[in-house]
Amino acid sequence: MKYDYLIIGAGFFGSTFARLMTDQGKRCLIIEQRDHIAGNAYTERYDDIDIHRYGPHIFHTNDGDIWAFVNRFAKFNNFINRPKAQRGGRIYSLPFNMNTFHQIWWNITTPQDAQRMVESQRLKLDRPAENLEEQALSMVGSDIYELLVRDYTRKQWGRDPRELPPDIIKRLPLRWTYDDNYFNDQYQGIPEDGYTDMFEQMLRIVDVELGVDYFLDREHWNRQAHKTVFTGKIDQYFDYDLGELEYRTLKFDTRVEQTTNYQGNAVINYCDPDVPWTRMIEHRHFKHCRSDQTVITVETPVKWTKGSVPYYPVNDQHNQMLYNQYKERADQTDVIFGGRLAEYRYYDMHQVIGSAMKKAKQELT
Repeated sequence: MKYDYLIIGAGFFGSTFARLMTDQGKRCLIIEQRDHIAGNAYTERYDDIDIHRYGPHIFHTNDGDIWAFVNRFAKFNNFINRPKAQRGGRIYSLPFNMNTFHQIWWNITTPQDAQRMVESQRLKLDRPAENLEEQALSMVGSDIYELLVRDYTRKQWGRDPRELPPDIIKRLPLRWTYDDNYFNDQYQGIPEDGYTDMFEQMLRIVDVELGVDYFLDREHWNRQAHKTVFTGKIDQYFDYDLGELEYRTLKFDTRVEQTTNYQGNAVINYCDPDVPWTRMIEHRHFKHCRSDQTVITVETPVKWTKGSVPYYPVNDQHNQMLYNQYKERADQTDVIFGGRLAEYRYYDMHQVIGSAMKKAKQELT
């Protein structure tokens, strides 16, 4: 066999694992079904603007080792994510912070007043929240939930919040300060030359073949290496024989506008129920650029079907139980499963890298 590792997928998990193992003298081959590397973080340049083809990606982490790793391959800018939310023709600050509270309740100006207001509306439970609606109401109360959470969530997931697990909303920060930095992490930014360039630097000493469908000839590809690393859908790896896991996918409508500033912010969420899309992205705001145009992407969640890109695992009770059955099978093989699809988890980028680092370390010990 020519390689030590065959890696299916050139996203964050596969690329990180391949680079770490190559640095240790291992021979790695990555095969990727798409015609490009970098997975969903892929960026393409248009008139000095880096377009995030599969939605905005802002890197953030508190882990110094992960930050040092990505900085080996790219110089990062100091972009801070400060998204806004639109509802009823008004703009609100995200994540929920003192700016948001004052925008909703005009007479609220102090943290004490905001806490009293939220506390008066909070759902009081003597048990853990059973669904997303209960979790949200217990965190932020009825006004914020009905204005900025409920209908946005319905659009995002295609189902009522009472049918979704509570963990989804726990990711959303709640602050009693005027700090509107979406992330609490020490390290934040976006590669100045785009994510694609960062992946090119990461994989320049790794063999990569694009446009390859592993499932069309599994036996051939498995013979190329002593061990396989799989980053795709875990249910697909086992031919869906226990059933299909559920995902949400996204539709992107991108256009060029002849202006240097279309919406005034990189990301604006749309919370009105009669607006089909969930957010609008203006890519030029992610970094300084010299273009006299701007590029807008409208992002609309849709039901996932075979052949479309799976973005978000639906981690409700049924899907989690099904994944656990697939994981039991995976644990009985010598294949390494890693990444958002193979682990059926809503990972951020730094978490995928951390998972790949852990698996690489296990291989080397």
